[in-house]
Amino acid sequence: MKRFLYILVLLIMLPVQLLQAEEWWEKQKYLVYSPRYFGANAFPFPELMDGKLPARWEIEVRGEYHTMKGDQTKDLFARLYIPIAKGKAGVSVSGVVQEWYKTSPEVRDERHAVEVESPIPCFGDVIVNCYYQVIESERWADLVVSANIKTASGGRLCDARYTDAASYWFDLNAGRDLWRNADRTAFVRADALLGFYCWMTNDSKHRQDDAILYGGGLSGGWRGLSGKVDVCGFHGYRNNGDSPLLLRTTVEYEIKNNVISFRYRHGLHDYLYDSFSLAYIRCF
Repeated sequence: MKRFLYILVLLIMLPVQLLQAEEWWEKQKYLVYSPRYFGANAFPFPELMDGKLPARWEIEVRGEYHTMKGDQTKDLFARLYIPIAKGKAGVSVSGVVQEWYKTSPEVRDERHAVEVESPIPCFGDVIVNCYYQVIESERWADLVVSANIKTASGGRLCDARYTDAASYWFDLNAGRDLWRNADRTAFVRADALLGFYCWMTNDSKHRQDDAILYGGGLSGGWRGLSGKVDVCGFHGYRNNGDSPLLLRTTVEYEIKNNVISFRYRHGLHDYLYDSFSLAYIRCF
């Protein structure tokens, strides 16, 4: 009798579970593939390189906290930079090692997500950046070009955290000193970025979103202390929250190849988070 009741319960629950699973999967087609409707780390923003590539290896570990109304996100980020050909080129591999988040029911529903927090570990995408130093000129400007790809390795697409789709971008970054002292221990520098950004979507008619990538900033330093303020964004053509603009402020202090970095990021448009992070960078 007990076995009969157990089988009966399974037969009753199985269609419900299948329907629920189908509803979860079907809900994904309503996701909007843009920075406005995804998690804090779903769409990477390119870094402004000051028009110059580092000549040293760099290993970075960064703890980040992203906050907006209805979404609180924490993550652990890691990065490895490898210089090539005496600093004339370089490769960077980075990504979010793990992310923890909690959203409100309102944000979950707005994004067409399933859960307000992940029942399993959530991992981020792997990002590969390839840089090449095109020009080094004190008289004119320093110029770096890059080709970059974000893999589809991130998790929790059902919660609109990562897109489970590749994206890539190409950019040109120019930088020039506005002022520096004779022994090069203090400087003020300007740089600008222009490029192309593309990501895959879930729309069968518009399989990808293409965007113009842009940015600009000012940096300065004195001995081991340096700071930078820049803006970076991209402008997509679909007008569905795909034109984010970000203001970044970074302060770093280096002593004997050890760097402590503090960063604050503020979303100005289509990126709604305020972000705070603290990092340790070891240079070799």
